[in-house]
Amino acid sequence: MIGRFTAACLLLQRTLAFYTPTLSTRTAAQVSMSALAVPLDQELEVWAKDSGFGGIEKSIPAGSSGWASFRKVTVSDPPSNDDDKPVSFFVKSSSRSSEEMFHGEALGLNAMYACSQGSSGDDDALRIPKVYKYGDYSGGKRSYLIMEYLNLAGRSDDRALGKAVARMHLSPATEEAGNPTNAFGFPVDNTIGGTPQPNPWTKPNSGTKEWIEFFRDHRIGHQLDLASDSYCSELWTKDIAPRLHLLFEDLTGDNEIKPSLLHGDLWSGNIGSADGKPSIFDPAVYWGHHEGQQFWEGYRSVIPQDEGFLERKPLYDAYHQLNHYNLFGGGYIGSARSDLEILKKKLDTKE
Repeated sequence: MIGRFTAACLLLQRTLAFYTPTLSTRTAAQVSMSALAVPLDQELEVWAKDSGFGGIEKSIPAGSSGWASFRKVTVSDPPSNDDDKPVSFFVKSSSRSSEEMFHGEALGLNAMYACSQGSSGDDDALRIPKVYKYGDYSGGKRSYLIMEYLNLAGRSDDRALGKAVARMHLSPATEEAGNPTNAFGFPVDNTIGGTPQPNPWTKPNSGTKEWIEFFRDHRIGHQLDLASDSYCSELWTKDIAPRLHLLFEDLTGDNEIKPSLLHGDLWSGNIGSADGKPSIFDPAVYWGHHEGQQFWEGYRSVIPQDEGFLERKPLYDAYHQLNHYNLFGGGYIGSARSDLEILKKKLDTKE
């Protein structure tokens, strides 16, 4: 499950600035949260000592969501980040297992961190928090995720954001980034918003053919199964999916599609800045075609537009419109239908 890192960090900033609860204002839920923090702090003490970070100096509550609690933690002998500044930690804890709650999030952050070349060592890089540890409590029953705490601010310059995202897309698939076989997919399934997102690996050294099959079956096909809209399903199954390869005829040979690490759910609410650098959060990470990501000024200065992009754009837009419909209902299905109808008309001209 993907966490809401941005909102939690901003909530912490507001909490520290404006509100220090007294005993009389603490609710039963807050008392309960404090009680649960005791075993967490014990886990953190052991982790800090074993990691050579000394002891815990401060462990400050930073709010909660429906599925996890958040804390900002400082240690007596902190490591340094890529800018040689001491690291504070952002800690999430949950009553559910680490495998269920934090495994996918940690792998996604690790991949984005690796593909952003350490995140902060270059002016054109994204600022991604480094994951230090995740796992279950030594006594079981609860779990935690420890990552670098970022001082988040508002959205960065769009040109810098576009260049940084493009650099992440150009980063090669490696074992460090979680893709040792140069395939499409991801080590685990995750979610896009609240919608399950399947990420089975394609074969090693995949290209355009494998990408078409992946997107056909595990993106559009999957969303259509959830939507249960007979018009869209029939349009896709009969008129588009069998001819989908015609939209990718320019992406063969030297132009073969290569796996790029995608944030997966990039929109204005998942974008900010940290230490003056663009930062993106709350991902639905997987390895896919870079065209499946939204673009900003500056992106094309790093990755030029491929021929046929405008023909394929409604295909990638349809995925997000269908996901919005599955999440929120309403008029999004009309937008998805429109995208699919555009694709059908374009394919009709190619035969």
